[in-house]
Amino acid sequence: MSGSDSVFPKHTVPAPPEHFSPDDVGVDNGNYFGLPFGAAEAELVLLSVPWDVTVSYNGGTAAGPAAILAASTQVELRDAHYPEGWRRGIATVPADPWIAEASARLRAEAERVIAHLEAGGSTVDGEIAAPLAAVNAGSERLNDIVFAQAASFLAEGRIVGLVGGDHSTPLGLIRAVAGSLAARGEEFGILHLDAHADLRAAYEGFAYSHASIMYNALQLPQVVRLVQVGIRDFCDGEVDLARESGGRIVQYDDYMLAENAFEGLDWGMQCAGIIEQLPENVYVSFDIDGLSPDNCPGTGTPVPGGLSYREAVYLLARVAESGRRIVGFDLTEVSPAENDGEWNANVGARVLYKLCNLTLKTVSGSAG
Repeated sequence: MSGSDSVFPKHTVPAPPEHFSPDDVGVDNGNYFGLPFGAAEAELVLLSVPWDVTVSYNGGTAAGPAAILAASTQVELRDAHYPEGWRRGIATVPADPWIAEASARLRAEAERVIAHLEAGGSTVDGEIAAPLAAVNAGSERLNDIVFAQAASFLAEGRIVGLVGGDHSTPLGLIRAVAGSLAARGEEFGILHLDAHADLRAAYEGFAYSHASIMYNALQLPQVVRLVQVGIRDFCDGEVDLARESGGRIVQYDDYMLAENAFEGLDWGMQCAGIIEQLPENVYVSFDIDGLSPDNCPGTGTPVPGGLSYREAVYLLARVAESGRRIVGFDLTEVSPAENDGEWNANVGARVLYKLCNLTLKTVSGSAG
């Protein structure tokens, strides 16, 4: 691994309190995984963003961070790919209180817009101008809040991960990563695991829709490559955008991956091809619906097919072992639905912990 300190300077992480043992029963202390680190003591900080304003099918992902937090205390701290990684410090930043309140309030406004469109209306109709403007303004404020939080920690040399919420939530973090790297003359690529391409411009009139996150991320010149894995729901415009991108967007859709497997190309070889497309700096955007629906039955927009948990972990582990550096990540669209809610959160917590440890593994530090 590269372990470059040009992006993430080393921190001297204090030893955990003497009373803390990774083998003890997990305790809900307000931190993901019950870890005993504050933001000032950790190399990696997690931002919670309980927001699902623009979801276009099932809601509930705003409750994802709290559900993952509750489930995370059941995760064993010894990670198979990086056993002592937790010692480098993983801290939880409390969600800005404005976010949850605004999400609930603006969701009602978004539903007015969506109902109008589903009845045959248009985004330019005057009767929805006010709710549409309110949603877009609120979404921009969310982006600013996340950007400010993330930029502050990145300026201190820390790594930042984000727990959503719907998939619109990480744009502020991606912008902050882009700014941090640009200041050092560096670029990055995005590894995007998802059922959807998320390349729509202002879907349903929402400039910052969950269906537009990758379209918006590509407006940043520092994003030199978008590698999409497992996508299986996309429109003509999204396919055309990828085809006309000059190689900036590379898509490994679920149908291609399955066909390759059926014809004898094993997953290890497919992962090698995927990773070859990534630059040295990699941001991982993990929408939980990139997994097969048995792993996330309550997610907002489930789609048949998808990666198994083991396939996703193998791909991420191979990225970490390839010499590339993970410069940030997000986990989104986990919903503690009425049915199977605990299962959704359990899978989400384990994906989150794997992202944390594999990210730390790619950045030089003191833990082995």
